[in-house]
Amino acid sequence: MTETTRVCFVCLGNICRSPTAEAIMAHRLGFEDLGVHVEVESAGTGNWHVGHPPDERARDEAARRGVPMAGTARQFTADDFARFDIVLAMDTANMEALRGIAPDAAAADKVHLLREFDPAADGEMDVPDPYFGGSRGFTDVFDMVDRSITGLIGHIGSATAGE
Repeated sequence: MTETTRVCFVCLGNICRSPTAEAIMAHRLGFEDLGVHVEVESAGTGNWHVGHPPDERARDEAARRGVPMAGTARQFTADDFARFDIVLAMDTANMEALRGIAPDAAAADKVHLLREFDPAADGEMDVPDPYFGGSRGFTDVFDMVDRSITGLIGHIGSATAGE
């Protein structure tokens, strides 16, 4: 039987950072052999973009890099903790919001910052929200998330190898 690891990336509105992470992870998993099946999704802590596609600037940056991005925004709920093994917040505010709705300590322990897996984080653990900035912010976010995904894939691979 194949082990499955379920990962959810979470930002504020689920139209910029978390769909970028979901798209990069799904794309990279097509090239990685982790010895484990990984399912990825994304969500937001807020509900104002529910049903909307990812931000056009995020889609443009992903397309420029050859990474397909699709989907629609949804809100993360307390019930989602039962579905996911790892919940990765894009910043401290979203991490705190997620831990605040966690039904118990075990659920809260599933929440981490994505940049915990970024070797270039250098103490800055938040992926900044590019929504109100220009296209350069989306480029920077893509780079941060891509580095973090590399570390995350290594972590999942090594964690499953030790089982």
